[in-house]
Amino acid sequence: MRDVTTLVKEIALEARQAAYSLACVTGEQKNRALEIMANRLVSQTNALQTENQIDLDAAEKNGLSEAMIDRLRLTEARIEGMAEGLRQVAALPDPVGEITEIKPRPNGLQIGRMRVPLGVIGIIYESRPNVTADAAALCIKSGNAVILRGGSEARYSNRAIAAILSQGLEEAGLPREAVQFIDTTDRAAVGALLKCNAEVDVIIPRGGKGLIQRVMEDSTIPVIKHLDGICHTYIDRYADPQMAEDLAFNGKMHRTGVCNATETLLVHEAVAAQFLPWIGRRLTEAGCEIRGCEKTVELSGPDLPIIPATPEDWDTEYLEAILSIRVVESLDAALAHIEEHSSRHTEVIVTDIHSRAMRFLREVDSSSVMVNASSRFSDGFEYGLGAEMGISTDKLHVRGPVGLEGLTSLKYIVLGKGQVRL
Repeated sequence: MRDVTTLVKEIALEARQAAYSLACVTGEQKNRALEIMANRLVSQTNALQTENQIDLDAAEKNGLSEAMIDRLRLTEARIEGMAEGLRQVAALPDPVGEITEIKPRPNGLQIGRMRVPLGVIGIIYESRPNVTADAAALCIKSGNAVILRGGSEARYSNRAIAAILSQGLEEAGLPREAVQFIDTTDRAAVGALLKCNAEVDVIIPRGGKGLIQRVMEDSTIPVIKHLDGICHTYIDRYADPQMAEDLAFNGKMHRTGVCNATETLLVHEAVAAQFLPWIGRRLTEAGCEIRGCEKTVELSGPDLPIIPATPEDWDTEYLEAILSIRVVESLDAALAHIEEHSSRHTEVIVTDIHSRAMRFLREVDSSSVMVNASSRFSDGFEYGLGAEMGISTDKLHVRGPVGLEGLTSLKYIVLGKGQVRL
């Protein structure tokens, strides 16, 4: 029997060969393949649910929470949703082969750039089986082969989905090896994948902080990721009060368990006495726990249950209905706090003064910086990118929501008419 390192290496080699072929196919071929894959998912709903039930039974036996079990469950509606996701990706413009920035040189050469696939992308993820279909669709549309390593809790579901997608590729005349699934619960498989430098071009982890931390530490392959989503909303002294209240509330409470939810609210001291009781009451009534600095506790009034914030609160991604609030004496102080405590994900300023907004945009070093908009808009779909692979807080190659273009690179192309260098 092959050891896990050999198994992963063979999978990676097959994916590399498939990536070479896939990079040469047309957008129409890829779209047809995605449509076939979508139809196959729906037509094999019963088979998918049979495999999914094995995962659900194991999850219940192992004492997983109801929320976790629900994330694993593949209902008919969710399977149809996966198929619709593939169709939506098929409808997106194909980035591969796009030529941009053609510029003439004095010697008559035309210098430009062409968008090309990255090659082989390894996706390491947890829990949700729909990630298998989403990740595969984005990789195929962008001309990349994909190696999928899902969590053991969804092994049977992920394997069944990946097999259907591979069959769809084959039916469309594309290499079925372009979608690979590492079918083992051996944790050493992740370590083996992270060392396949010669075959795998990029690793993308999707899951909890522990998974991403491990990938960052162990991978010898470039990683696209974000570790934390410590997002800030700053209420400037010149903010419209109602807008400020609505954006602060929406940023925190629209969905609390996502990476683009506001975790820290910064409030200028000039408006804090008026603003804090308003937002504090609204948040508290919605079930949000507030942890505030000394001034926040003082200015919010005796009727609001504000918990004194600790230094750790400013560096915590809560992912639940908890918000830390700090009163700052100036825009400078707000910028300094963000520089020290931000995870470089998303930051918001609420202000009516253009110059202050422009300064915030220039000086805040995060993947998304917003003026008078909720942090919850930091999302590939909301940016018009369609489906996304996740958010990147890195500075090289891709930053912010990782859509189709983020799964490609650029190469220089040179068009000549026989020029020789003198």
